Amino acid sequence: MSDSAKLARPHPKFSPETRTTHILLEGIVGSVAYGLNTPSSDVDYAGIYAAPTESLLGLHPPQRERATWKREDPDTTFHEVGKAMGLMLGCNPTASEILWLDHHQRKTELGEELISLRTNFLSRQRVRDSFFGYATSQFHRLVHRGRFQGSLETRREKHARHTMRLLWQGYELYTTGHLPIRVPDPQPFFDFGESIKSDPEAKAANALIVQYSQKFDAATSPLPEQPNEPPLEDFLQRVRRHYLKEIP
Repeated sequence: MSDSAKLARPHPKFSPETRTTHILLEGIVGSVAYGLNTPSSDVDYAGIYAAPTESLLGLHPPQRERATWKREDPDTTFHEVGKAMGLMLGCNPTASEILWLDHHQRKTELGEELISLRTNFLSRQRVRDSFFGYATSQFHRLVHRGRFQGSLETRREKHARHTMRLLWQGYELYTTGHLPIRVPDPQPFFDFGESIKSDPEAKAANALIVQYSQKFDAATSPLPEQPNEPPLEDFLQRVRRHYLKEIP
């Protein structure tokens, strides 16, 4: 075997089994969690796992892109805790929502502690930028699909609902310091999605983005300018020490 082939092999302690045995948190996310599911919606799962610390200490630690594990049936995404916390520091909506679920399928003591630290990840500008960024991404999907004949209207409706949902969630988090997951009334979101059928340029979505931009500008936020990193750093260091002792 060539030297390059040897280096390409996964670390022997960084196996797929680790991603199911070293789980800190696992929960149902996506449309079901938001209350925006339809009869055809899949159930999506997300989770956070810890890699054995030994696998992170050598000359060739796993690259960042390998710190996410995905499975299609059921639709599941697990981030390694170091990557997950990095995404949460950027207030990434998809990565952060697992800390704000009402229920979890699996939750260890370390997972419970991570939930208790969730507000330390928050910062005013990052919340606004991140949620707006994701909403704008959904808007671009709406416009792209609207310009091609035969585009799947159900997908456009879904993108429209999630554009509205991201703007609503971001504004609530920005103004209250709490991230709501389930929408209070799904009907306005479905009505908004339905309206996109006769709106190929997604003008309604663009108008909603402008409206929320103005609302953010006028709002007062309780969030700090910067996240509170010391307790997060302390937590991650203790996770690394814990899994140094518990190598499978």
